[in-house]
Amino acid sequence: MWTDLFHRAMSRFIRDGALTIDYPDGTRRAYGDGSGPPVLMRITDPALLREILLKPELALGEGYVDGGWDLGEGTLADFFKVVLSNQRAGRLPKAMEVWGALLRPAQKFIAHNRISAARANVHHHYDLSGALYDLFLDADRQYSCAYFARPDMTLEEAQEAKKHHIARKLRIEPGMRVLDIGCGWGGMALTLARDYGAEVVGVTLSTEQLKVATERATAAGLGGRIDIRLQDYRELTGQFDRIVSVGMFEHVGLPHYGTYFGAVKRLMAPGGVALIHTIGVAGPPQATGEWIRRYIFPGGYLPSLSEVVRAIEKADLPIADIEILRNHYGHTLRHWADRFEAHEDEAERLYDARFVRMWRYYLEASGASFFWGRNVNFQVQIEAPKGTVPITRDYLYADAPA
Repeated sequence: MWTDLFHRAMSRFIRDGALTIDYPDGTRRAYGDGSGPPVLMRITDPALLREILLKPELALGEGYVDGGWDLGEGTLADFFKVVLSNQRAGRLPKAMEVWGALLRPAQKFIAHNRISAARANVHHHYDLSGALYDLFLDADRQYSCAYFARPDMTLEEAQEAKKHHIARKLRIEPGMRVLDIGCGWGGMALTLARDYGAEVVGVTLSTEQLKVATERATAAGLGGRIDIRLQDYRELTGQFDRIVSVGMFEHVGLPHYGTYFGAVKRLMAPGGVALIHTIGVAGPPQATGEWIRRYIFPGGYLPSLSEVVRAIEKADLPIADIEILRNHYGHTLRHWADRFEAHEDEAERLYDARFVRMWRYYLEASGASFFWGRNVNFQVQIEAPKGTVPITRDYLYADAPA
């Protein structure tokens, strides 16, 4: 029964591309118009058919990680291109649409990140072995969207370009006090202190990141200008000339947007500038994928632009500029996935084969969501009343490297 139901659903859903499915009962069915790279999906667990129909995003991820399905031809990137491009065409089967609709109202409860929960969520992901991140990130451990000013940039070049693009938006002058909310392993703080003469306070909830960022600042001779703290942004006091937050807002949680931007307003000095760099979704609000929320980023939520802007407006903060980085994160994740694939044996020695499948799926699914799904990256520039941000973007590119 479930094979027939699944086949009928796929016949309606997959119109473009070339997807063939080998079913657990031995039957083989082809879907799509035959265009693009051929993809062969082999489903060996009969229970997956029902689960994918009812909870597609969660069941696909769990099924792949557990070995219930795999690919006999094509790559995960090819597979996700077929699935997501057909989904964007509006052909999602009704059962799957219903599941997504049921999840959306639950997001305000799912992403309720109290301070204690926020610390636990950060520990789940960012306190993994630093050796894992070294397998696929650049040497600076920039774990966020790079900026590909040229299509031929290396990952290292694009991550450097990202940091300087953000620094230009912050309009930093030597001696300015800068707050880095979610400072990671300290790469942005090092750049702002070393290249722009800033005095940087960085906060993180990861003990591993605290240790590494502090050691890096000391080794660079910048320990006197960089102060890394294990602290929640809600606990901060004082004021800062500039505030930057890169790849952290995704973890704030929808119910806390008011608190977050209230803190930005409270902590920003007169004439200040803030830059928020975050993943978001193009279009109306939607439920964050259950698989990635359960296994990769607990408590995470990807906002629509309207949700971000509404929260900023409620905090009575003037928005100076908004830039939408579309495929930049897709290219970033392509680099990460390729690097991880080249070091999967090392990752398996660090963890196990199941973890490798999980991380591979995470990187490939995430990359596809930017190229073929609705994910984008927002850079929202905020200024204090009567701020000094120029009225054109010329200043961003006047001194930028070609």
